[in-house]
Amino acid sequence: MSPSLPHPRDWSLATQFALAGGVVVLLAMVIMGSWVSARIEEGVVHNSADATAQYMESFISPLSQDLAKSDTLSPGARRAMEEIFTSTTLGERVKSYKIWKQGGLVVESSDKAIVGQTFPESESLKRAWQGEVAAKFDKLSTLEDVNPGALGQPMLEIYSPIREVWSGKIIGVAEFYETATELQADLASVRQRSWLTVAAMMLGLGTVLYAIVLRGSRTIDRQRGALTNQLAALAELSDHNTALRLRVQGAASRASAMNDQSLRQIGADLHDGPAQLLGFAALRLDDLRPAVASAAAQTDLGQVERAVKDAIREIRNISRGLSLPDIEQRDPCDVLRSVIDPHVARTGTAVALHCADADLPALSPAVKICMYRFVQEGLNNAWRHADGAGQEVRLTFARGRLTLSVSDSGPGYPAVVEPGDDKHGLGLVGLRDRVESLGGAL
Repeated sequence: MSPSLPHPRDWSLATQFALAGGVVVLLAMVIMGSWVSARIEEGVVHNSADATAQYMESFISPLSQDLAKSDTLSPGARRAMEEIFTSTTLGERVKSYKIWKQGGLVVESSDKAIVGQTFPESESLKRAWQGEVAAKFDKLSTLEDVNPGALGQPMLEIYSPIREVWSGKIIGVAEFYETATELQADLASVRQRSWLTVAAMMLGLGTVLYAIVLRGSRTIDRQRGALTNQLAALAELSDHNTALRLRVQGAASRASAMNDQSLRQIGADLHDGPAQLLGFAALRLDDLRPAVASAAAQTDLGQVERAVKDAIREIRNISRGLSLPDIEQRDPCDVLRSVIDPHVARTGTAVALHCADADLPALSPAVKICMYRFVQEGLNNAWRHADGAGQEVRLTFARGRLTLSVSDSGPGYPAVVEPGDDKHGLGLVGLRDRVESLGGAL
């Protein structure tokens, strides 16, 4: 199984720069090399054309002065021009020539068939009429231009203005084609050296930039590795903390359940033990009343009887606040009803319940006990501080969050709780501790 290539997103900064920078440097090298090569070629061709034009002008200009007054050359000038281009070393270099007058008229040419004819003026010819020496590379391809032996050879096509000797006025244009084999070789050599120079310069620039980026990339990779290790350590620590938090919550839930079980047992013991004994004492006091004759004794007996009944009532209230019904197997809404129904019967107030078991998840016994205590304390506070007006209990589950609220339409809970206000219940502080131990918030 062959190893898979890394995704471009996983490439190092140096690798990304090497690829992108390589493409950019290559394009820049091609553009710059082409521009430099073209400028060098243009300069070499122009300088060579200027030198050749000046050399040719020394021969052609004296023979072409008739063009200042006529559209033709004299027979002597024509014979002399033919001898120059056929019997001298200049003729070996110049393979074809034309002498132009204004309007595209060919006055003299190496091709006698076109003498006296008129042709459209080329851009180079127009530039020559403006006093410039125009030149370009060309390969002759027609028999009218030159003899068949020169076809396909590299030629330097030159257009040089012919001036009147005394006034400097342009009286004609000489067009000639010079063999440019040596010039072409020189241009190829210059072009090669220019490309090598540009390539070396761009390669050096790219190498320097890559070295800088590589150093930064290695620093970033080291820092990224350190950050990755730190993130892994933090993730491990977070997992450990989460496990500890869950263990603490589990321990708190078990402690809360054990505490509720102890409170339930204490409530049952108070109801079945001291409350029953005090009840028996109250009955015996009623039986002893006829046997007491003095008024003072009757008064003392009445005080004792009232104290005993108050103690019974106090113990029953405490027992009722500590005891819990069997709620582990009940649905959440039934748990809430087991709190609301006794409260309604005891206080004679109305409590609106908004709860739907179908919309609720399965809850642990610790959560159900917490709900029971929360609603019990909330309804007691609503009855004590709001006279039970507008009591409402609402249990909802949305977006993974279970929300239980107890509300009323009273003046609100006092900012400062007076001592003893929650002596029969758990109090808000105890409720907050119970809720937060299960991962909730009050």
